[in-house]
Formats: sequence, structure tokens, C-alpha cells
Amino acid sequence: MADRPQTADDVRTIVDERDIRFVRLWFTDILGQLKSFSINAAELEDAFEGGMGFDGSSITGFNAIEESDMIAMPDPATFAVLPWRPEDKGVARIFCDVQTPSRDPYEGDPRQVLRRVLERAEGMGFDTFNVGPELEFFYFRNARPESGRPEILDEGGYFDLTTLDAGSDVRRETVLALEELGIHVEYTHHEVGPSQHEIDMRYAPALKMADDCMTYRITVKEYAMKYGWHATFMPKPLFGENGSGMHTHQSLFNDGRNAFYDADDQYYLSDVGKAFIAGQLKHAREISAVFAQWVNSYKRLVPGYEAPVYCAWSRRNRSALVRVPLYHPGKEQATRMELRCPDPSCNPYLTFAILLAAGLEGIEKGYELPEPMDKNLYHLSPDERKRLGIEQLPETLGEAIDLTSESELVLRTFGEHIFNRYVEIKRQEWEDYRVQVTQWELDRYMAVL
Repeated sequence: MADRPQTADDVRTIVDERDIRFVRLWFTDILGQLKSFSINAAELEDAFEGGMGFDGSSITGFNAIEESDMIAMPDPATFAVLPWRPEDKGVARIFCDVQTPSRDPYEGDPRQVLRRVLERAEGMGFDTFNVGPELEFFYFRNARPESGRPEILDEGGYFDLTTLDAGSDVRRETVLALEELGIHVEYTHHEVGPSQHEIDMRYAPALKMADDCMTYRITVKEYAMKYGWHATFMPKPLFGENGSGMHTHQSLFNDGRNAFYDADDQYYLSDVGKAFIAGQLKHAREISAVFAQWVNSYKRLVPGYEAPVYCAWSRRNRSALVRVPLYHPGKEQATRMELRCPDPSCNPYLTFAILLAAGLEGIEKGYELPEPMDKNLYHLSPDERKRLGIEQLPETLGEAIDLTSESELVLRTFGEHIFNRYVEIKRQEWEDYRVQVTQWELDRYMAVL
């Protein structure tokens, strides 16, 4: 069964063998928040045949109330039993494509956006877009700390494996659960920040990986909750500590051959690979509001905390936006780019879609890749960066969404419906934040002004 996609017949067999009583139908709103409703397993037959209707008017970014009828069409390849629910009379989940009552793909469904860009890539001769994201997260004792600062579980650092790493047990259980859900985990470790962790999934084709990211986030949270803790993918929960990133490895394949590899190039990068990277660098500023979509995302994207902010590429230098891991002989298939600026709270469907679209734009239009920057970009003065033509990511969500709102690439990739809704929601978030009076301001100004 592992060599071919799971079919509806396979699902029926598992449901009978495992005595599954409930199936949760999963999909996401346009911000990447997981949505779900549950059906009795006896309804599965009808669901595969005609989908299940639901009211989309309360889903962020979906249609208004007068045109709210939606159909959730389950994708049998994504069926899996939830390991954190009781084994007896078990519960499973299945991802859905959202459709209109006339059975057309719904224009507000992020999964459909990614499908569309993958079809475009296929039309250009690339049958696989592989993605390997590294999602970091924090464990805290509680979700809403009274003191204002979340309570950490340990003071561990990068790769620490001592009693300092209070999360190693819950991390192990999480990895075993992910593997039960069909997600291959390559490795797991304590990250740089106190109470910060990383579990790395093995790369997979983009649509499966977007589904896997959604599953990963809910699984991490479920197992933290079992221990009475709260897991968060918030990009920057602790002042003065590293934030959580989602370094995203990417490569294009055709007929099993890596389109990024060229044995004769000094960097072992093909023209396709170079143009793809150039596309992401050129469009990084205007797509920033997608891969870093929250007010808090821009507290992470500042110099000094390992988060890249300068639009350049390198082979070793982790201060650059894009790193191309060094080539090892015999590992041609591993040739890839690593985009280091996304954070783990993004919508993976829209993020992978816009990254692919930006890369394909570079290939289509023959963008030139500048020379790599192998010096630490944080140490360059603003004038030096300007002279070298190195741009910087937006410093706030407000700046980012202004750039996105003018982006023809994002409009074309997302379609009008998601584009307009996304810009509107993000502008409102920025406006809500902008007018807040923070504790920092009160501490700083109240006594002296």
C-alpha cells in the first residue's frame, strides 16, 4: 500500500479492521488555522461519493453568509487514525478539498491554490516539487501566563541532551505518533532557545508536506497537552531569545532527476536551480506577508538572533536568506535550496504555493542569480549593503502587507478571492496592533513625559 496512493477501498478496509467510529474532516482557512467537523464512520461512503456539506460563512476568508454552502470532499490518500484518541472505537482524520455546491474547486481553499501552482510546474516539465521544512516550537507550562512572560520548562541549549531537556519524553511520544500518522521523522533535538525544540520531517512532495505540517502542529500540541503543557509555534514568544523559524528546503524533479543539479557548474547548480533561487530572492519582499504572516513574525526577523533578513544567497553563511547546502559527491539528488525566513505559524499551503510560483517566475523569465555572499551580512553597514544591491525584508507586517497588496505575482497565484481577503485581514491585524498602548511604552514614557 505504501507504493501507491491510498484509495477509498483501502480506507474502508482500515475503518472495518480498526473499528473506527468517527472520522474528522480537516481543511484550513486562509490563515492556515485547522478546521474540522466529525462524521460517523457509517457516513464515509456518502462522503467519498459526493462530499459532505457545511456552512462556510464562519470560516475566516471563506464566503459571506448569502453564498456560504460548501462541500468538503475527502482525499482518501490522507486518511489516518489519530494515535492520541482511544484505540477502542477509534477516531481518524482525512484532509478535504473544499468545493462549491456545483462541484468546482472553491476559490477560497488554500489547498486548491497549491494544487494549481503544482499543475503549472508540471506544465513546465517538473513533476515533483519536494519540500523539507524544519519547524521549531516552544513548550511552556501554560498558554496565558499571568506574569506576561511564558514559563519555560528548561534552560537547555542547542542539541542539549541532559536533565535540562525536560521535553525529551514528550518529544519522543510526539515522534512515534507522527510516524503512526505516516510522517517520516528524520531527527529531533533541543533548539537554541530555552524550552525550544525541533522535530524534522523527511522531505516530501509539496501537497503531502503541507498536509503533514498541519498534522505536525496539532500533534505537537496534543502531546504537550497530555503533559499539562502548552506548545506554541508563535514566531517570537520570548524577548531576548531566538525565535522559531521554519527553514524550508526545496527542489524540483522531473522523472526522478533533480532539476537543480549540474555537475559542471562551480556551485553544482543548474541554470534551472539558479533561476529558481533568483525568483525567490527577487520576490522575497512582496511575499514576506505570506511566509511571515503575523505581527509577531517581524519580532523574529531582526538581525542578531539567527533569523535572516537580507535578500542574498550563500553556501555556508546562515545570515543570508537562501543557503545552498554544500554538494557531496554521490548525493546529486540532495541538491537543494534552503529558504531560512519562513516561520512555522504560516499557512503551509499558501507558503509553498507562493515559493513555487516565485521560483517558476525566475525560471520562466530567466532571472540572473547574483554572486553568493559568503561574508556575515549582519556585519555590513547599510551603505555597504546598498552598494552590493542587497535588499532587506520588511520590518513590520504593515510594510509587508503594503508590498503584498501591490504584488501581481501574489494576485495571480492566489486568485482574486484569497488575495483580497488575505490583504484585508492582514491590514486589519496591523491596524489593531498599531493602535495598542504597550507595557513597554508605559514603562518608557509614563514617568518622564
